[in-house]
Amino acid sequence: MDIVKEVLEKQQRDLEKYKPITVDKHLEVRLDVGSLLCTDPNDLEDNQLKNNREQYLLDLTRDNTQLLINSVWELPTERIDECIVAKLPEPTTVLPRLRKVPGPKPLTKWEKFAKEKGIKKKKKDKKVYDTTLDKWVPTYGFKRADAEKEKEWVLEVPKNVDPNEDMFQKKIDLRNEKVAKNEIQRMKNIVRAKKVEVPRGGYFGPEVASSGQLLTAVTVAKSSTASVGKFQDKLPKEKQARGIGVKELIPGAKRKASHISAQPEKEVNLDLIKSVLNKKPKYDIEKAISIQKNEDKLQRETNPAEKGKKGKKGKGGKSGKGGKKPKGGRGQRAPGKKTAVGRKRR
Repeated sequence: MDIVKEVLEKQQRDLEKYKPITVDKHLEVRLDVGSLLCTDPNDLEDNQLKNNREQYLLDLTRDNTQLLINSVWELPTERIDECIVAKLPEPTTVLPRLRKVPGPKPLTKWEKFAKEKGIKKKKKDKKVYDTTLDKWVPTYGFKRADAEKEKEWVLEVPKNVDPNEDMFQKKIDLRNEKVAKNEIQRMKNIVRAKKVEVPRGGYFGPEVASSGQLLTAVTVAKSSTASVGKFQDKLPKEKQARGIGVKELIPGAKRKASHISAQPEKEVNLDLIKSVLNKKPKYDIEKAISIQKNEDKLQRETNPAEKGKKGKKGKGGKSGKGGKKPKGGRGQRAPGKKTAVGRKRR
């Protein structure tokens, strides 16, 4: 009997481990196989939810997933690369979008013009026969440029042009201008597509522009004068951008010091002439005195014999530090000599 009991217990454990694929619900769940969505309208069991929430939610999820998988296996299947694949139907549940549906792409200026005039885009051939070179030439690419050089190896100089002007370089410059113009037009198309109004002034207006952009625009406008904004009056409580010139506002560019100063031009020119014509070098008296003081101090520190001489008394029993006092208005003290520190006699 013990062996039979053990077998029955093992079978029961296996049945608990592998639950059946049939699931019974009081109300049928709503299935959207196309979106793999299962909606359960049945009420939750409050007692089981309070006693063991994790196990109850796990069992509920397992049952609903089993119902969804059963509905998937009811669909027609096919084998692809040793795998069984079921073809899902169209979804029936309308899911909300995170963002609005994108509208049609706005037409560029050329596309609008072509639509009004009925111009249709034609596919160009990769090669075109050139009668001058008597061979097939690519329509675009580096070989096309080589063919143009071979074809136009000489250019005619018009009568109203300087004969020394390089016509080949002029042709290259015209082509670069066209490329730059097309790039500007492309940027304008992008701005027009994003519906951003950019006036000719260079900033986005007070409604859209930030305080930094307005400050930059004011600084650029002031520095566009002949004096580079040096003599422009400031408004009350006006802040200044990083510099007073336009080059300060260009990233990566360093502005040199301005040659304009508050000193009159006549005085500046006279100082320049004096500095050029004056052959004698200028002396800084204060700097010379300080250098002499330092040299004397170093000499006293290096020669201790001179220190001992200072301490000896001279005639009259007085120390060598005092010395004779010069008479008022008749003598002059040595500029490097320190005055004695002590109480003033009356």
